[in-house]
Amino acid sequence: MKMQSRRDFIRKTGLSLGAVTLSSGISILPGACRPDKQLGIALVGLGGYATHHLAPALLACQYCRLRGIVTGTPTKVADWKEKYQLSDANIYNYQNFDRIASNKDIDIVYIALPNSMHAEYTIRAARAGKHVICEKPMATSAADCEKMIRACEAAGVKLQIGYRLFYEPHHLEMKRLGQGKVYGPVKVVEAALSFNALGWDNWRFQRQYAGGGPLMDVGIYCLEGARYVFGEEPVAVTAQTFKTYPEKFKNIEETLFWQMEFPGGGASNCSTSYVANSDYLFVSAKDGKFGLSPAFGYQIGGGYVNNQPLAFPERGMEQTAQMDAFALNVMENTPVVASGEQGLQDLRIIEAIYKAMETGQKVRLAG
Repeated sequence: MKMQSRRDFIRKTGLSLGAVTLSSGISILPGACRPDKQLGIALVGLGGYATHHLAPALLACQYCRLRGIVTGTPTKVADWKEKYQLSDANIYNYQNFDRIASNKDIDIVYIALPNSMHAEYTIRAARAGKHVICEKPMATSAADCEKMIRACEAAGVKLQIGYRLFYEPHHLEMKRLGQGKVYGPVKVVEAALSFNALGWDNWRFQRQYAGGGPLMDVGIYCLEGARYVFGEEPVAVTAQTFKTYPEKFKNIEETLFWQMEFPGGGASNCSTSYVANSDYLFVSAKDGKFGLSPAFGYQIGGGYVNNQPLAFPERGMEQTAQMDAFALNVMENTPVVASGEQGLQDLRIIEAIYKAMETGQKVRLAG
């Protein structure tokens, strides 16, 4: 495969992805203008994801840069200020966060807080006049997602959900092969993402903060994978669950299997767990097969098409492409691919999966 720069990759995916997006039909980065500027981003929440993934990814961005932080841990401030050359005026906590409205250095706020806080801080950021990137899952309920979308629309700001794989070349190829019916209609998608969390103890295992268990945390990647390979929205779901460590997972699911039926006649079978290790996407089409293993983590590889290897020689951090794409959406006033509507649809499906899990019955989704 011919090597290409990250700039060329972002531009080319923007010009060609219209046929392989989700049901919104939005292309990734339409338009040829490339403003010679960088937008300022403030990270809200300095946990592991912001520290080890978002901040390093911003160092490689062309169209945005880290300009501020919001943290409830004062002891973190000095290190962040020194490492990323941040000014005192761009350091906030959760009590004075709303003052960010008057800060012209900051154009975008990236919400990297526990799931239950996504809605509040997205709405507050929108009211402050800042564009918003909110980590996945968008919120802990579809109702909150709708409030977030309305708040951003009312404020005239853009909203992106942190679906980093929407901008990752292997996953873009899975979309192209599936939605383009390159090997005929897709019949079955199988996807799994699990990890062993028995030794972990943080907010992800408390329902009031996470909204659920591994489905909300990592299973959402499998749900997304099925949606964008089919290019359709599921019409019905079924689900099964079990626990082998009920004391550890008192208020959340431990292991979950779920199936989705799609209007074109295809189906998906997905799984997620906090006591296993799995990471793959497999697609069976009428005249071929393709997939990724590993598929959804930070080390994507092992791609194949009809048993032939699929590889992209040049690959940076997905978060860099994701944030650069959003910065260009803001500067050029173009539609956002990983939009609030995509996040809302995921929560609607997740709520249906949980209902199917609890009742043991098939749950139909509104068309």
